[in-house]
Amino acid sequence: MPKKGKIFVISGPSGAGKSTIVKELLKLAPDLVLSISATSRKPRAGEVDGKDYFFLTRSEFERKVKENYFIEWAEVHGNLYGTPKDFVNENLQNGRSVILEIDVQGALKVKETFEDAVLIFIEPPDFEELERRLKSRSTDDEETINLRLQNAIYEMALAKYYNYRIVNKDLKKTIEEIIKIIREEEKK
Repeated sequence: MPKKGKIFVISGPSGAGKSTIVKELLKLAPDLVLSISATSRKPRAGEVDGKDYFFLTRSEFERKVKENYFIEWAEVHGNLYGTPKDFVNENLQNGRSVILEIDVQGALKVKETFEDAVLIFIEPPDFEELERRLKSRSTDDEETINLRLQNAIYEMALAKYYNYRIVNKDLKKTIEEIIKIIREEEKK
């Protein structure tokens, strides 16, 4: 029987670099599997159902909540997001470690269900850099950026519940540090 995989949760405020980090991790460690979240939000330009997210209507999402389909789910920025249970469990049973790129609320729920889940919080070098990153993305209006900055204060206050906190100042070093953490935790 193969050794059971582990869950690695990557979270942090918008603009901390989570998505970029996860994309690079998957290139450098192809044995890791990214869990695809479900969401009730509409797809953005270029996003593909089943690749970027499983896009559901709000009523479909709410029905799946009642069916206990998700490991965790939360409402974030007015939309529902959740982690499908079957995909994660199947990969863990087959010895593959799974990365969840989810918000802080979801991460803490995952830890309740999977005590051995490893939570990694990505922090910006400072708040000014976070604001600069959000504005330079040019994907959000001023109101949305301000909401994300307000949420960042709350999210960073919960970082103390994570196993690891990493400041993403140098992308290459951050990725190296996370891969080292993953490999060490997989040995346990």
